[in-house]
Amino acid sequence: MTWIDKLERKLGRFAIPGLAKWIVVFYAVGFLILYMAPGVYETYFRLDARLILEGQIWRVFTFILEPPTTGLIFLFFALYFYWMLGTMLEHAWGAFRFNLFYFSGVLGTVLGAILAYLITGQVYLLDTTYVNLAMFLAFAFEFPDMQFLLFFVVPIKVKWLGYLDGAMLLLTFIQGDAGVRIAVGIAMLNFLVFFASKISRRGYTPRQVHRKMRYKKAVRSGMSSGNKNGARHRCAVCGRTELDDDSLEFRFCSKCNGNYEYCQDHLFTHEHIR
Repeated sequence: MTWIDKLERKLGRFAIPGLAKWIVVFYAVGFLILYMAPGVYETYFRLDARLILEGQIWRVFTFILEPPTTGLIFLFFALYFYWMLGTMLEHAWGAFRFNLFYFSGVLGTVLGAILAYLITGQVYLLDTTYVNLAMFLAFAFEFPDMQFLLFFVVPIKVKWLGYLDGAMLLLTFIQGDAGVRIAVGIAMLNFLVFFASKISRRGYTPRQVHRKMRYKKAVRSGMSSGNKNGARHRCAVCGRTELDDDSLEFRFCSKCNGNYEYCQDHLFTHEHIR
């Protein structure tokens, strides 16, 4: 059991379901503040380490109101895009892991800004730009074969956009000033913490962990309630039983770590659980 699994057992009930929706709402509110009350965000809400240390703690939270763009049309597409990314990641990982990924990036940005101020005496006005870029990188890692229409015309797989995103983050880290390097470094560190086991080919992605936990819950629920109207077999991928289709055949996978049963459609195509 990893440290994230232990955290989820203890704190999972506090996760905010549908977090992506609230992220979009925060950006929309921030855009309205910038548009209707110019100067208010910069004066009272922006991430300013010096003012935070002087007691303006609310800036730890309010800085995430800064929208990704100030153009209305581009904002609409950006909000839809981030809502889609966050919703799909939450569906794949579960609410707790997505909450942890996003808020650890936000908290890391705050701590990085404060640490940089304490060391250099300079205030770096950071935002969530690189937290969002890391979120897209995580999305590309989990859904590499999903296609987007680039410029609404050219179909391109997400993995290639993910490579471009990673290259841009690396170049930005090399060429940026100290504040930018802090923001990029924290965002990338957050990504690596979540995906280190998969990158090293020794563990699971958050998506695989979530699928495994859902299956265990389904098995426990089935054992206590007769396993879906008395069914004896259940596919660990699609959840179908012999009651759904009497022509289905089920087999246990010898390569998975545990007693995981699969139908004939997923026996040779599923991701092995180590």
